[in-house]
Amino acid sequence: MRIRCWLIAVVLAIGCLSDSSATLAHPAASSLPVELDDREFWTLTERLSEPNGYFRSDNFLSNERGYQVVIPDLVSRTTPGGVYLGVGPEQNFPYIVAVKAHMAFIIDIRRGNLHEQLLYKALFELSTDRADFLSRLFSRPRPDGLSRESSVAQMFDAYNQVPASERQYKQNLAAVVDRLTKTHRFPLEEDDRRGIAYVYHEAFYSGGPNLNYSIGRGGFSRNSPTYEELMLTDDGHGENRGYLATEESFAFLKNLESRNLLIPVVGNFSGPKAIRAVGRYIGERGGTVSAFYLSNVEQFLRQNGTWDTFCASVATLPLDDASTFIYSSRDPYDANGGFSTFGFGLQTRIRPILSEVRGCSASNVASRVGLQPARPQ
Repeated sequence: MRIRCWLIAVVLAIGCLSDSSATLAHPAASSLPVELDDREFWTLTERLSEPNGYFRSDNFLSNERGYQVVIPDLVSRTTPGGVYLGVGPEQNFPYIVAVKAHMAFIIDIRRGNLHEQLLYKALFELSTDRADFLSRLFSRPRPDGLSRESSVAQMFDAYNQVPASERQYKQNLAAVVDRLTKTHRFPLEEDDRRGIAYVYHEAFYSGGPNLNYSIGRGGFSRNSPTYEELMLTDDGHGENRGYLATEESFAFLKNLESRNLLIPVVGNFSGPKAIRAVGRYIGERGGTVSAFYLSNVEQFLRQNGTWDTFCASVATLPLDDASTFIYSSRDPYDANGGFSTFGFGLQTRIRPILSEVRGCSASNVASRVGLQPARPQ
């Protein structure tokens, strides 16, 4: 079976399969884990990852103001219970909730994103509700009067009136590190501990609700939305689908994090290992990728001439007709035919993944050394 799946993935990646056989074979019944123990989680993160790479900015926060506009269509297209793939920090959370992911892998070229995801993991697990989470995230005392019934707008209004506390930041950071290294017993290197502290202090303690993409190294961006603005936007139909919009959304993510099923991975989208290794893990357990969030990484892949390499890696993922790319673009005409709503600068869109697999350039892909899926390690 393993040899057969490998052969299918290779043939598919060079564009030789017919449309009817483009969906990768996988077992009928899913054996995806209900949870991972702490050793499995950390081993998986390390095994799937590539060496730390470079990006020009810290990217503490999304700059995609209209990220919610595709969620209604995304929900109607995808199948609940699949596996979510994404890149970057918090903008993954509402998509994970929307597709009701069984588990998620966040693949980013920067190890700094792994640090931020580990920070979020600890804060989700330590927090009892949304108001408690925001208190920990921004290192500000919880204002009186906030409850589970408070709207996210009421919460941000309240926290805007409360200054950040250095004492609370230090206590929170200690609790985060203890959660990761003592409760979970993750063997964090000193560089990882410093990285988590850097993200926590420079982004969330210093920026607070006004944190935007411009904060941090190399993060210049005009008119970037703040954390508060991103949490208060809606899907274009009047419904806020942000991850802090409801206690139910927060609880979904807290549950996923507590079961170690949101796994950060260091990997280059055009690299030789991470995406293919993630796909092999999912496929061997009968899972299917329901959604893959690209942000605007597609722009850089095409500029650098590495889109075909990425496409070959995507071809090794276990997909079905409902598997969907979520991506952002500044092109108002979107040559890829994605669905969007206009007026947000970076416009968020979705499109089927299988059409991209079939569209891989056979001549370019077949010539690349890294065509084959990653071997088990």
